Amino acid sequence: MTLAPESEGRPAPGRSFPVAEAWVPAFDAVPRSLFLPDLVWAHDMATGTNRPLDRTEDEAAWLAAADADIPVVTQWDDGEHQGAEPGTVPTSSASQPSVVASMLNDLQVEPGMRVMEQGTGTGWNAGLLSYRLGDANVTTVEIDAAVSDRANAALTAAGYRPQVVCADGAAGHPAGAPYDRIIATYGLRSIPQAWIQQTRPGGLILAPFGTHYSNADALVRLTVHGDGTASGPFLQPVEFMKMRSQRLIWPKNPPDGGTVTETTTTAVLPGHGKFDPFPLAAGLRLRDIVHAVQPHEDGTRTLWLYSLTTPAWAAATFRDGQDAHQIHQYGGRRLWDDFEHTLTWWRGAGEPGVDRLGLTVTPDGWHTWLDDPTQPI
Repeated sequence: MTLAPESEGRPAPGRSFPVAEAWVPAFDAVPRSLFLPDLVWAHDMATGTNRPLDRTEDEAAWLAAADADIPVVTQWDDGEHQGAEPGTVPTSSASQPSVVASMLNDLQVEPGMRVMEQGTGTGWNAGLLSYRLGDANVTTVEIDAAVSDRANAALTAAGYRPQVVCADGAAGHPAGAPYDRIIATYGLRSIPQAWIQQTRPGGLILAPFGTHYSNADALVRLTVHGDGTASGPFLQPVEFMKMRSQRLIWPKNPPDGGTVTETTTTAVLPGHGKFDPFPLAAGLRLRDIVHAVQPHEDGTRTLWLYSLTTPAWAAATFRDGQDAHQIHQYGGRRLWDDFEHTLTWWRGAGEPGVDRLGLTVTPDGWHTWLDDPTQPI
């Protein structure tokens, strides 16, 4: 599922979401409805709920959802789910159209460029790219065979024949390299080296990137360099389904018998909402830590921190109006201490949001920076 806090610009005539001028003909010619199955689940962004819509039972409501600026779920639980009611985890979708339009504009394509898309999904994005660039210049990769087959059929029925590849996207598709652009339609926790190797120097990789600290991502646009590295700024906060091989695996409970320490803090907890700026920045420093915020009936809330690499956790309980808040920590890594150091850094840096952060990827891994690549975080 693909969400963004808001879209910039003005909607084009007859459309509920903004589209850059260069992409208007593609969006006019390639409607999302051509790529949706009969049974979909319309996502309500205000409530987080998903409403089933069956075209064979209520075509008007189905078409309204297809045209609306909302994400539409098309698969649950990696295809294991059956029936009309929503499943447990959405695993394929037709992204929110305003996000699709914004990302295609951010991709900065020009006629004649070759593009590899990672995450075919319904095939709509590949159809838009094919309309503008031509079938021969578009390769789209999808790991799920059923999703890939359905997208290929929808693309063919709509009159487009990009190369549709069913494979693990982490390997890219070397047979079509080098590419001028790579665009990912799922969230990443690391950028595959194969993508950098398969992009020409000076080419761009556009992908949602984040850390396991939260489920949120931020769109990053990387310029590939001739030395096998890539670097570039974050553009906007988003939230995508994650690459299947990079999904979060929650840590097991730490073994019993350790010592829990108790302290207090006067720190003020920053916002941890989906698109608040702190979680992204925090995750870039607090690697291998995942968080959860637990509200309580008495009005308090507990921030839980868990290590993904060592048996350690921390719990900080906050109550509005109080100056001191109780901290519990367990394990060899003092997670609250790490968190508080990160909070001090973030506030000292002026509480930076997405627009001040960037990413550099090398063959040895990745690091992030503040304002400029010479200022690593």
